[in-house]
Amino acid sequence: MACVPRFVPRVEDATLKEIQTLSQRVLANVQKVILGKREEVRLVLVALLSEGHLLLEDVPGVGKTMLSRAVARSLGCSYARLQCTPDLLPADLLGVTIYNQKTMDFEFRPGPVFHQVLLADEINRATPKTQSALLECMDERQVTTDGAARALPRPFLVMATQNPIEYEGTFPLPEAQLDRFLLRVRLGYPSFEAEAEMLAAQQLRHPIEDLEQVVTSEELLRMQAQVHTVRVEESLRHYIVRLVQATREADRLFLGASPRGSQALFRASQALAAMEGRDYVLPDDIKTLTVPALSHRMISRTDGIGGAAATDVLRGVLERIPVPV
Repeated sequence: MACVPRFVPRVEDATLKEIQTLSQRVLANVQKVILGKREEVRLVLVALLSEGHLLLEDVPGVGKTMLSRAVARSLGCSYARLQCTPDLLPADLLGVTIYNQKTMDFEFRPGPVFHQVLLADEINRATPKTQSALLECMDERQVTTDGAARALPRPFLVMATQNPIEYEGTFPLPEAQLDRFLLRVRLGYPSFEAEAEMLAAQQLRHPIEDLEQVVTSEELLRMQAQVHTVRVEESLRHYIVRLVQATREADRLFLGASPRGSQALFRASQALAAMEGRDYVLPDDIKTLTVPALSHRMISRTDGIGGAAATDVLRGVLERIPVPV
């Protein structure tokens, strides 16, 4: 009689289950500090798993800086906060080479960019020269100084903040810089219940002081590698391209999303599916991430980069483009 082979679970399935479990653990941990913002925190995890970077755009005081600290603590990653000002120089970000009189040699002193989680606070207050110093860091995960390329630590995440209301004394981010951010997230004001709970939680001390690490850097790197194996059917790849190309044909837009926008939506959809424990992408994953992944890459004819018109165009595109079955 033929021997029936015993069923052996696939390694991919077991790993995807691990991604789902660890993601939920980080999500719950961060929500101890950032109350009532589950969907926004989930987008941060999508960017992390996609090895992308995050632009936090909102008014002061809604928790952008605290969110970056909570994420770094949850992952046990090294963290640096860089306050961007007009007098900030690229060397203040990347590092500087100095002469050590004891060793009679030149030594490189790394800047804050050599941390695993970097918060560039109020990035639009830095000059274009300093802003452009981040381009190589974000895209190639390395820094070139004095003719030498120095690798950045892994994982590496840039979280930049900017105030969309105040423009005096700022230098708007150019399109090339905005295109390097995988997602744009707006936290918004908390609900009545969340704000009341926040006051009670911070009466004696801030909850960030008691936040513990729940995932290691090694686990995060393993999760990032596994995300690339999530399947995206051909019909869904075509759906992503149709959405992006529709932005280039919209009359209300001066500039539509670039091919980097297609790649961002593709990678982010894989990460979201993995967080749900699936090894395949659904149309709903793509629809959920379309606005966060594309809105900041477009220029409208009325309100500039990533404004309300761009968001309206994307919502109209989502309604107009048929969803693949």
